[in-house]
Amino acid sequence: MKLQAKVGDETSEVSIKNGAGRGYAEIDGRTYEFDALEPEAGQFSIRLADGRKIEARVSLDAEGRSLVWIDGRSIEVELIDPKRLRGTGGSSSETAGVADIKTAMPGKVVRLIASVGDTVEKGDGVIVVEAMKMQNEIKAPKNGTVTSIRVAEGDTVDPGQTLLSIE
Repeated sequence: MKLQAKVGDETSEVSIKNGAGRGYAEIDGRTYEFDALEPEAGQFSIRLADGRKIEARVSLDAEGRSLVWIDGRSIEVELIDPKRLRGTGGSSSETAGVADIKTAMPGKVVRLIASVGDTVEKGDGVIVVEAMKMQNEIKAPKNGTVTSIRVAEGDTVDPGQTLLSIE
């Protein structure tokens, strides 16, 4: 999966792969090998190939920006999928129409937080998907009602697959 990560005014090319029980991240042409554990949702323990350990906490906002805390320092990261595989909701919580929540990476549905008919607000968690040993809570991009859920807990999902819709 190829993404762009924007931190402040700097944008980096990022590619993440999983193989043989290890994770691999290529950032601006430099490759990092790592193991990652998620002892609880949004908290990660990462061991780099050189033995260094990183403890991180991550949360996502409705616009797809991640807030990452490492060693007490927070960094806002916006992940941009050049193929635009993310949900189609606009930046306004009052955006009309349907917002399809889609996966950006292959993974497995861990938990459905919302149900069909539930009223959600922009930023509410609606589903948890595990990708590369990390659980990601996907949040509603707008206020609305969950109109359909197209997956079940335990389902394997592909990049770009619609998980649920909010209208």
